Amino acid sequence: MKLAIEHKFSLTVYLWGTITGIISGLAATKVEYGWLLGIAMYFVVDRFVMAVIKELPPEIPEQRAVLKKAFWGWLLFWLYFTMLTYSIMIQFTPQCYSNQSLLYQMVTSGNATVPCNVTPVG
Repeated sequence: MKLAIEHKFSLTVYLWGTITGIISGLAATKVEYGWLLGIAMYFVVDRFVMAVIKELPPEIPEQRAVLKKAFWGWLLFWLYFTMLTYSIMIQFTPQCYSNQSLLYQMVTSGNATVPCNVTPVG
């Protein structure tokens, strides 16, 4: 199966978003502004794309136009994987703040597997 160059381009941008997201999430667990590392890595997405696919789709006239064309695809993958990696690394557990919250209702009905102690607010 041969992929069209447009699809290779998109998949490569998503891969770079995933890689930078994981790096950002790991860095954010060690340094307060570690997530900025991923944003800085966005600016080399054009070099990464060219290293992987070696050619550009017809609608992208030059290598520097990759930054503009790849922004939204990269951003969504970067954001998702940054938050996912960060949450896993800090071993995040949700906290119920009210016995009327959806999470509390799910826990008490047996549909959720997280512990939920209601914390009084105020």
